[in-house]
Amino acid sequence: MKNSITTNFILCGLCGWCMECFWTGLSAIKEHKDRQLHCKTSVWMFPIYGMGAFLLPISKRIKSFNLFFRGTIYTICIFFAEFFTGKALKKYNACPWDYSKARFNYQGLIRFDYAPLWFAVGLFYEKVLSR
Repeated sequence: MKNSITTNFILCGLCGWCMECFWTGLSAIKEHKDRQLHCKTSVWMFPIYGMGAFLLPISKRIKSFNLFFRGTIYTICIFFAEFFTGKALKKYNACPWDYSKARFNYQGLIRFDYAPLWFAVGLFYEKVLSR
């Protein structure tokens, strides 16, 4: 399969969706005592996760840097994407997440306590995109 932006977009979108289903399914145990692990996501999340494909040019430029630096750059990029896509979707009452009740949130759109998670996701996308 050709390593194109379209292929990478679809791959990142699908990987993101799967990670979100896993994450929200595990969260269902803690929050709702749901042993069936029902997950929650939105169709909007596919293109948002798909934007991870745009990390490829960044990852090529920073590939010689250490893991901590690369992961931090990816985390910042993901925070920006999450904030601006959430802001746009909120205008149409279509944002599928609301972090306003979380302790370390910014405008209900990003959670700073998710930084380690986005750090790992960014490095995961780096690996997926460098195939």
